[in-house]
Amino acid sequence: MGGSSTGRAFMGSFTSAGGLGVTVAEVDRNTGALTVLGSSDALPDPSFLALGPGGRALYAVGESAPGSVAAFDISGDVPALLGPVRPVDADGPTHLALAAGHLVTANYGSGSVTALPVLPDGSLGEVSSVVRHEGGGPDGERQEGPHAHQVLPDPSGRWVVSVDLGTDSVRVGALDPATGALEPHGESTLRPGTGPRHLAFHPSGRYAYVLNELVTTLTVCRWDAEAGRMEPLGEVPVLPESEPGSADPSVRAYPSEVVVAHDGRFLWTANRGHDSISVLTLDETGEKAALVATVGCGGRWPRDLTLDPGGQWLYAANERSGNVSWFAVDAETGIPRHAGSVEIPAASCVVLG
Repeated sequence: MGGSSTGRAFMGSFTSAGGLGVTVAEVDRNTGALTVLGSSDALPDPSFLALGPGGRALYAVGESAPGSVAAFDISGDVPALLGPVRPVDADGPTHLALAAGHLVTANYGSGSVTALPVLPDGSLGEVSSVVRHEGGGPDGERQEGPHAHQVLPDPSGRWVVSVDLGTDSVRVGALDPATGALEPHGESTLRPGTGPRHLAFHPSGRYAYVLNELVTTLTVCRWDAEAGRMEPLGEVPVLPESEPGSADPSVRAYPSEVVVAHDGRFLWTANRGHDSISVLTLDETGEKAALVATVGCGGRWPRDLTLDPGGQWLYAANERSGNVSWFAVDAETGIPRHAGSVEIPAASCVVLG
């Protein structure tokens, strides 16, 4: 942490629901507390954010139709657009990541993945490639077609991995750093109807954990970076069987985000509807996961979950209660203890610098 007692946090929110857009906050690393510094609504509905190399720029998707993406200069207390807002040639981008000198987006509405070059000044060029998924799943309301929900590089940096809720699959591609062409490489199919939303890799790079939105489970997978292949091993629950949803039995639980501890001992999930954070332990290899506890998320409808670089603080973006809450993580048990909250209307994402 460089010896500094303060850092920066960046939060996305839905401007169409009263959010302020992209918000910058100061982080007190001793207490986890966030102090809001400034916001920008230059991009509509910036629902997910990603920091650029060295923390010099911030990138955001505009989750709208048609969808867009933007780069921000974050050298000051108020984010400022860095270059033009770029279309992604798709609807409803929900996630983004940096890979091979490019920004890649997962486009839920169109069921596709888009790549755009990152220019030397950190701004974005025009779309270099779009890969459109095909297929569907058994849930007629949510899986009538492909819905790419997340995209990220694998730990080796050789592959781009995308999670598609609509097709119950994890797809692997190769991104050419020179041309920006994204070439499909393979696809791993999960149990039909699970609706995979996001995944996170184990620090060893040998396992991945896919969080399923349409059922309250986590699919443990073996990841082969040499072959670029994801092998599903089995599912584990992320909520107790006696607690499939909130106290109201008519309310379903919709898991949203999965985070793995930096040392690989614990895993956390955010659960909308149940409004909780689940704690799972991982064995020494990372192959076995087991649910050990659930705690309240400090708000309603936790859409995102983020662990600070030191592994001490966990942050939850609670969309429907309009706040970001933070928790002290017990180093022995992994169980988070609520420590504070800040008002962020229609909060959707938290990224720590």
